[in-house]
Amino acid sequence: MGTPPWAPVIFSPFFFSFFFFAAGFLVGSSAGGEAFSPVDSYRIACGSPQKLTVHGQEFLPDTERSSFSLKSSGDGALSAAAAAAASLPSPIYQSLRFFPEPASYRFEIRRQGRHWVRLYFSPIAGAGSGHDLTAASITVVAGDFVLLQGFVFRGSGASFVAKEYSLNLTAGELVLTFLPSNGSVSFVNGIEVVSAPDELIADEAAALPAAAAVAGLSELSLETVFRLNVGGPPVTPENDTLGRTWESDEGYLHVNSSAARVAVDPAAIRYPEGGGLTTETAPRWVYATADAMSDANVTGSNFNITWVFAVDPGFRYVARLHFCDIVSKSMNNLVFNVYVNADLAIPSLDLSALKGALAVPYYRDFVCNASSSSSNGRGGGELTVSVGPDPMADLSNAILNGLEVMKISNGAGSLGGAASARELLPEEAPQRRRRALIVAAAAGCSAALALAALCGGCCVLLRRRSRRAGGAPHPWLPLPLYGGGGLHSYSASKASTAAASGKSGGGATAASGASLASAAARGRVFSFQEICDATSRFDEALLLGVGGFGKVYRGALEDGTKVAVKRGNPRSEQGLAEFHTEIQMLSKLRHRHLVSLIGYCDENREMILVYEYMANGPLRSHLYGAGLPPLPWRRRLEICIGAARGLHYLHTGAAQSIIHRDVKTTNILLDEDLVAKVADFGLSKAGPAIDQTHVSTAVKGSFGYLDPEYFRRQQLTEKSDVYSFGVVLMEVLCTRPALNPGLPREQANIAEWAMTWQKRGQLVQIMDQALAGKVNPASLRKYGETAEKCLAEHGVDRPSMGDVLWNLEYALQLEETSAAAAADDPGGDSTNHIAALPHLLDDPPAPPAGVVTGAATGEDDPDAATSAVFSQLVNPRGR
Repeated sequence: MGTPPWAPVIFSPFFFSFFFFAAGFLVGSSAGGEAFSPVDSYRIACGSPQKLTVHGQEFLPDTERSSFSLKSSGDGALSAAAAAAASLPSPIYQSLRFFPEPASYRFEIRRQGRHWVRLYFSPIAGAGSGHDLTAASITVVAGDFVLLQGFVFRGSGASFVAKEYSLNLTAGELVLTFLPSNGSVSFVNGIEVVSAPDELIADEAAALPAAAAVAGLSELSLETVFRLNVGGPPVTPENDTLGRTWESDEGYLHVNSSAARVAVDPAAIRYPEGGGLTTETAPRWVYATADAMSDANVTGSNFNITWVFAVDPGFRYVARLHFCDIVSKSMNNLVFNVYVNADLAIPSLDLSALKGALAVPYYRDFVCNASSSSSNGRGGGELTVSVGPDPMADLSNAILNGLEVMKISNGAGSLGGAASARELLPEEAPQRRRRALIVAAAAGCSAALALAALCGGCCVLLRRRSRRAGGAPHPWLPLPLYGGGGLHSYSASKASTAAASGKSGGGATAASGASLASAAARGRVFSFQEICDATSRFDEALLLGVGGFGKVYRGALEDGTKVAVKRGNPRSEQGLAEFHTEIQMLSKLRHRHLVSLIGYCDENREMILVYEYMANGPLRSHLYGAGLPPLPWRRRLEICIGAARGLHYLHTGAAQSIIHRDVKTTNILLDEDLVAKVADFGLSKAGPAIDQTHVSTAVKGSFGYLDPEYFRRQQLTEKSDVYSFGVVLMEVLCTRPALNPGLPREQANIAEWAMTWQKRGQLVQIMDQALAGKVNPASLRKYGETAEKCLAEHGVDRPSMGDVLWNLEYALQLEETSAAAAADDPGGDSTNHIAALPHLLDDPPAPPAGVVTGAATGEDDPDAATSAVFSQLVNPRGR
C-alpha cells in the first residue's frame, strides 16, 4: 500500500501557520449533517457600556435586557483602565458588575436540554467597588446546581478565570444567582448561556477501575476542567462549531521529550457516515494533530506518554479521549494500550481495525476518581492519562489526539463543594415555596375531607358485610400481592371485552381508557403521525427528561389519555437493543406495580415507546434535589412495598423469571396517587432456567446499586435485584444518593455507610431528619433488618423478593398499629405504644422459611410477632 496523500508531517513553526491557513477553508463545514444551531443563545458583557465582539461572537451589555433580567440591590459597574486592559487576554474581562448582596440573572429557556454556561471573571483593580475584588469570595448557583463555591482570586496566581459548565436544563428559565460572602462583594465579567446538542454527553460511560458502566450522566451537571488539542496549537472558539476552546497539551506532559508532534491536512479527516461522531464531538483540527511516541517503531521500546492533571480529589471525573490514526501508512500497523490513573482502560487498541479505515475519528468516555497522591508538588488530587505500546505489537507506537476532563456534580448537585443550592440560597425562596405548599394544601383540604368521608363510609359497609359473612377480619390482613383479584384484573377483563367488540385499525385505532391494557398486551403499533399529533411534533415544552435511550415527552392520545413517549436517540449505543428488550419484556407483563407499555412505533426507522403517564415522576425527586415536600414514613413504606411487589412479580409471576438489572430510585415511578411502579426494562434479562442457578452475562447496571457478587463473578441471579433494592431502601430512609464522592471515603457509598450504623443498632442517627420523632422504632427496626439482609455480600445470604415484601408489609403493620394506638390515647406518647403491641395480636405461627426476622439474641423479640396471612406473600402464584 502506497503512502497516502495525507501522510503525517512533523511539526515545525512554519507548519503551524500553514495548518491554520489551510484549516480556515474548512470553517463552517460539519461532517455528518448540517451544523448545530443553538435555540438559546445569550452572551452578556456584564458592566460594559457597549457591545463587544469576542471570538467572532457579539456580547450585549447587561443593561440591554430583552429576554433576560437582572434582579439586584446596590450593584455597580467597573471598567478597566487602559493600561490594565492591555494586559487582559480578551475584551470580556475589561468590565464587570459587582454585587454587595445576592443578585440573579434570569434567562428564558426556549429549548430544554443540555446547555453551556460559561462564566468569565477578572478582578479589575482600581476604585469604584469600595472592595478588594481579589479577596472577594464568589459563589454561583444555577437553579438546583452549585457551580462555584467560595472561589477567591487572591492566592490563586490567576488574573482571570473562565469557567465552562454543561447543564441539563429542564425548566423554562435559568436563574444564575451570585452570592457574596465574608462581608465582601461578588462579581462577574461575562456570561454565556447557549444550547448544546443533547447527544454530546452520553448517558453511560465505562467506569475505572473496571466495573459496571456508570449510567445517568445525562442528568448530571459537568464542569470542563481541561480540554486539550494534543500535539497541536490551541483551537479558538472561531474554529469550533460549539464555541469551545482547546488549549495545547505542552504544559501537561509528564516528560516532554517522550512525545513527537505530528499532523495532517484537516481535510483528510473522515468522520464516520451515519452520525454518532461529528465536528460537534471535536473539530477537524483536533483529530488532524496528535502526540506520538518520540521513539516510534523501535522494537522493544516500552515507555509511555503521560499527561498529568491536578484535580479536586472530592469529585469524580469523565475523561474523554479522542483518537484518530493519522500516523499509519497501512491498516493494522498501530496497536497500543491506553491507561487512566494507571488502570488499563483500552487494551490493544487498533483504530484501523475498529473503524475499518485510517484517519477516522474515535473517542471513548471513562468515569474515574482522582488519585489521592500528587506528583506535581501542588498537593490535592491527580488524574493521569497514558498511552503506550502493546507488548505484542510488531512495532512500538501510540498516539492521542485530544483529551477532555470533566468534573461530575456530587450528590448535593454541586461542582464547588459539599453544600447544596438549597443550603446556600437566601431564606426568601424556601419561605415562598413553603407558603405555596400551604396554599396548595389548604386548597385540597376540602376535597381530601370529602374523599376521607366517602372512604370511611365504604369501610363501614364492608366491615358490616364481612361480619355478616362470619366474623370480624383479622387486624393484620396484608394488602393484595398482585393486581389480580382486585381493580387491576377487573380493568383488564373489561378492556379485553371492549377490545373483542371493537374494530381493528392496524395500530391506528383510538384507544379508550378501558382498552389501554388490551392495546398494550397486543403491542399497539402507532403510526409516526399519531406520535407527532400526541406530542405536538415533539414540542420541547412537553419534554419530561433526557436519558441514555433518548428523550421522554408528555403526550395525549386522540381520546385525551395522557401518555409518556420515549423517543430513541439514533446515536445512542443503547438504542436498538433496549428498544427490542422493552417491547419483548413489557408486552407480556401486566401488573399494577409495573409501568405499562401501551405501544410502540418503528416507522421511518424511529424507535419510539409509548407508556402510561406517571404524573409524580421518579421516586428520587421526592427524596432529594427537587424541592418537593418530604414523604411521611407510612407513604415511604407503601412506595417500597409497591416496588417490591413489582419486582416479586418479575421474579416469580411469569413463565420464566425476569431480572431487572437496573433497580434504582429513578426507575421507580409514581402515579398521581403516589402508587409505585417499576420502570425501564432496557437492561432486563431472562432469569435462569429451572435446572440452572444463574445466568452468565456481561455486567450491566448503575454505579452504587450494582451487586458486588454479580460484578466479581459475572453470574446474574434474582438476588442481584435484591441487593439493588436494599440500596433503594437505604436511599429512601436517608434521602441521599447511592454514591456521593464529595463525602469522606467511608461515607461515599450509602450501602457501606448505612450498614455500619445498622449493625450498631443506630440507624435512627442517619435517617432523614424530616422523620425525626415520627417513626415507630419497631417499624424502623424491621425495615433496617430487611435492608441489611438485602445488602448481604453473598447472594445466597439474601432473602427472596417475596421475603422482602413480607417484612416490609410487617413494618407497615407495626407503624399502623402504633398510629392506631396513638389515636386511641391522644394524650400519650405514640412512641411508647411498642411495649403494648404484643397484646394487640394473636399468638402467630413461625414466619415462612427464609423470611428476615429480628437479630438473634436468645430472647423472644416481641416485635417479631406475625400473622399467618403473611405466608400468602411468598406464594409466587397470583391470587
